[in-house]
Amino acid sequence: MNTDETKPEVKVTEPKPEPAASKFEAKVVEHQSEVKAEPETEVKPETKPVAKVGNKPKAEPEHKSEVKPDETKTATKAVAPKKAIGNKVIFTIAIIGILAGLVAAYIFGVERKAQPPVFKPVSNPYESAIYANGMIESEQPNGANINIFPQVSGPITRVLVQEGQQVKAGTPLFTIDDSVQRANTELAEANLKAARDQYDKRRAAYDIDPKSISKDVLDSAEDTVIQATSALKAANALLQYYSLKAPVDGVVLAVNAAIGGYVSSQGNYDTYTELFDPLVVMSGPQDYMDVRCYVDEILVSRLPSKWHIQAQMQITGTDIKVPLEFVRVQPYISPKIELSNQKQEQVDLRVLPVIFRFEKKDAPVYPGQMVDVFIGQN
Repeated sequence: MNTDETKPEVKVTEPKPEPAASKFEAKVVEHQSEVKAEPETEVKPETKPVAKVGNKPKAEPEHKSEVKPDETKTATKAVAPKKAIGNKVIFTIAIIGILAGLVAAYIFGVERKAQPPVFKPVSNPYESAIYANGMIESEQPNGANINIFPQVSGPITRVLVQEGQQVKAGTPLFTIDDSVQRANTELAEANLKAARDQYDKRRAAYDIDPKSISKDVLDSAEDTVIQATSALKAANALLQYYSLKAPVDGVVLAVNAAIGGYVSSQGNYDTYTELFDPLVVMSGPQDYMDVRCYVDEILVSRLPSKWHIQAQMQITGTDIKVPLEFVRVQPYISPKIELSNQKQEQVDLRVLPVIFRFEKKDAPVYPGQMVDVFIGQN
């Protein structure tokens, strides 16, 4: 029995805390070697004496508070490389931006030669002249095109001309559905026939025996025939309005009508402009054409007299120059509505129209075209 009791005593007296301390120190040394801490800031944990309770020695728990300084240093040193990488990225981006700015400054700073103009710009052919915008028109006594409107309403049944076609006076242009008016005309014819028959019977009776019918009844029958005749003439005249014809010799400039489209006395309704357009626009013969020039009211005082005026037209976008012949001045200053899409022009600009003419020949001009005109003095 005594031998058994002595064995546990020997186990109790074994120094167990020493290996624990050595393991703790080994871990701390290994941790410090991984972090590569500076030798000046290394803090070695101190081991406290192990207190023995009875025969069993009890080691205190690991001192976590003593390890915290190393952990904070590890965290700060882990964040430090991230900040260094961020600074490098920012510095790299800044350098790239500077280089891009230098390249852009070089590119935009390179002097580029202007391209030569496609055509020679308009120039003044006279020593002293007035510049004006001009518009090509057909040669008319009043300097305007012919706008044809119908006098009746209805759907279009036929279009008999096309744009650019030369027509003679009286040539049918288009027709409107006249079924209702034709029926009214036939009714007027029937009424006239009935009135004549009634008059003929009463006239025959009166001729046989004047006492068989009164003179007033015979006169009323005669008046009925006259009224029926007038009604038939009006119906026939109205029927002619359903077929529009060319009023003069000329050229068809525009056709604003289509088969099946409904028209009225106001013209054809355009869904794009939301306005009423004439069904047909005509001009006179185009052997000669007019140029309506708009002279600014500020330059009117410099306009030469009609005995010494001369002008030259240049077609915009070309080098073609055409001499002009003076026709007349429209003696009324009005607002200019035909703008040439230039910024310096204002809507309230007032101008004096001056009309010239020229022989068309093979000149590539059309009514409504804008041209440049110089007005000088000979």
